[in-house]
Amino acid sequence: MKISKKNIDRYSSGSISLVAENEEDMWLLYNLVQIGDNFCCSTIRKVQTESATGSVASKTVRTNLTINIETVDFDTQGSVLHLKGRNVVENQFVKLGAYHTLQIGVQDKFTISEQEWDSISLHLVDQAGDLTQQADVATVLMHEGLAYVCLITNSTTHVRAKIENTIPRKRPNPPTSQHDKGISKFFDQTIQAIERHIRFDVVKCVIVASPGFLKEQFFDYMCQQATKEEKRVLLDNKSKFTLIHSSSGHKHALKEILTDPIVMSKIANTKAAGEINALNDFYQMLKTDPSRAFYGVKHIMAAVEAFAVETLLISDALFRSRDLAERKKYVGIVDSVKENMGNVRIFSSLHVSGEQLNQLSGIAAVLRFPIVDPASDDEEGDDSCDEMETA
Repeated sequence: MKISKKNIDRYSSGSISLVAENEEDMWLLYNLVQIGDNFCCSTIRKVQTESATGSVASKTVRTNLTINIETVDFDTQGSVLHLKGRNVVENQFVKLGAYHTLQIGVQDKFTISEQEWDSISLHLVDQAGDLTQQADVATVLMHEGLAYVCLITNSTTHVRAKIENTIPRKRPNPPTSQHDKGISKFFDQTIQAIERHIRFDVVKCVIVASPGFLKEQFFDYMCQQATKEEKRVLLDNKSKFTLIHSSSGHKHALKEILTDPIVMSKIANTKAAGEINALNDFYQMLKTDPSRAFYGVKHIMAAVEAFAVETLLISDALFRSRDLAERKKYVGIVDSVKENMGNVRIFSSLHVSGEQLNQLSGIAAVLRFPIVDPASDDEEGDDSCDEMETA
């Protein structure tokens, strides 16, 4: 997601202009827009014009329109968002209050205005705007003179840098100094691209792949230079690098690399699999110690009030509630858990793990310590009432 302009005041009111760059961004946009928001983008409208003689003709025009959203529909197959609402800004082609449906797809520019942006929405925008916050797997594909540095998110791969150099051939006489200089220059540029585009506080695995022994040569050179120039970031994260053989150094080799068993085991604990692991941990806790595994909004709120939530699992579907008070309730739960040093995992409803969580009411938590089940309190209260009535 590209952030074109962000204008939010200290009361969290204002507008954000964005461009959805891929299908993943369209899903985020669907989670972002709410009933009651003002939404502006370019659209096509059929209008009627009347000539001096009284004849009426219709034509299609492109215009910028701002509507107040009343209905939201997302076509998951085509990754197209349909927003219906009334026009709220004067327009030469569309009357104030007239209904219109905006159709938003990949690469469309748009502006969303809200009276109050909550913390979840702002976090989603910031995370989507900075690709390095999403990608926890990086790859360096290379062969002599060509390298690609890529970032991999849950569903997309982005090429962040392409390094191309002409490297002189090895010659027996004179010595291969020109070849070695060319290789060193190529490796230096690749290291610079890694430093510029990979955030090691987010990325958990960096896969270096090449035909032959080039990957080993590069890794050894990188470690030597990092030691020589005291590049602490590279030295401290050497363990995150995995060297894999590939048939070529071109982008199409990515598919081959990501299906390698060694790579699959390495990325098993990255964000792509993190939600599944978190849900499995919850189910395991439910079996072994059910007093530390709660689900359902009533139980979770009781756990939050007791500062007992260690890990909160929540579905993005809950943040799309048309009831503003309902949405604010879930935002408040997330904020409270974060304030009390708990972990929060927001599950996508499009993923299998998100569907499973939705079957458990869409919200669950693993607790730091057992607390009294709110349902048992209610039962005790009912019993005491019955005793009083009997007396």
